[in-house]
Amino acid sequence: MRFVRAVDFTRDVLSAKLNNLKSMANRHLSRTVAMQTLYEWDFNGKKEQLKDLAKYNIEQLAPGMEDTAFIYDLLSGVQTHLEDIDKTIVETAPEWPLDQITVVDRNILRIGIFELLFEKQVPPKVAINEAVELGKTFGGESSGKFVNGVLGTLFKKLFPEEALKE
Repeated sequence: MRFVRAVDFTRDVLSAKLNNLKSMANRHLSRTVAMQTLYEWDFNGKKEQLKDLAKYNIEQLAPGMEDTAFIYDLLSGVQTHLEDIDKTIVETAPEWPLDQITVVDRNILRIGIFELLFEKQVPPKVAINEAVELGKTFGGESSGKFVNGVLGTLFKKLFPEEALKE
């Protein structure tokens, strides 16, 4: 029988937390690559293949990233559900015609809405927070607030019982 020492337990706990942080960081980087790929695709009239753009962007922005499946899942999901996602943007931000939303904000919203509506593995608040952070990092001065407002409105519509808790 092996005795568990506090050092062993602490090391195991810290290792698990570090792995969790790495996973979160990889997902954030994956969302960043996906957003930049969607931006490029959208900006150029959606003429190029998303997979080709993603492959190039992964090489440039995330060299050495081993697990790129989440990037491709986001891109494929947004592309597959683009019509529904864009309709949701128009319904949720009616004072902003889709073509008047900046390309960066539009594609951040597309990722956030995809995660809220179709990607059930990501908790809704995590999807919103990640989108807001992308807006703050890559968008304009008010992008974070705009993204938060649109996704927050959608959250209240989709999860009214959760919205009441806040």
